[in-house]
Amino acid sequence: MTQKSYQWELIRFQDLKNESLYALLQLRIEVFIIEQNCIFQDLDGKDQACHHLLGWDGHVLVASARIVPQGVAYPDYPSIGRVVNRQSYRRKGAGKALMQEAIAHCIALYGDTGIKIGAQYYLKSFYESLGFVATGDIYDEDGIDHIKMIRPAGL
Repeated sequence: MTQKSYQWELIRFQDLKNESLYALLQLRIEVFIIEQNCIFQDLDGKDQACHHLLGWDGHVLVASARIVPQGVAYPDYPSIGRVVNRQSYRRKGAGKALMQEAIAHCIALYGDTGIKIGAQYYLKSFYESLGFVATGDIYDEDGIDHIKMIRPAGL
């Protein structure tokens, strides 16, 4: 199977155009709140400090992640968060392509100091395939099992 090519856009929050912001929030609500049946405050005050990676298939936003500077989510590491992939694009390489892009941009923006994430536990092996290592116990976040993971510097 040939992996589809997506158009990637890395943009600071304050530079997001209305249409892109709307598509981003719509995708996050579609997946995190409706599909995962999780009532939580998605707009957590961190977006404004982040770069947002948007993956487009034509005019359709298929994947997104926010690149979080050190000190916003974790005191000692930059992070990648709000990783989301449109359901109809799963198992087609969009999630892996998104994370590869996000890792590369995180390193380019903040240096190769390691990256820490709070991963949904059911995706642990996916993140391990990208070099992340579990660093703690499973914990509940908004009714979903999560685990802290770090991708060490130098990978």
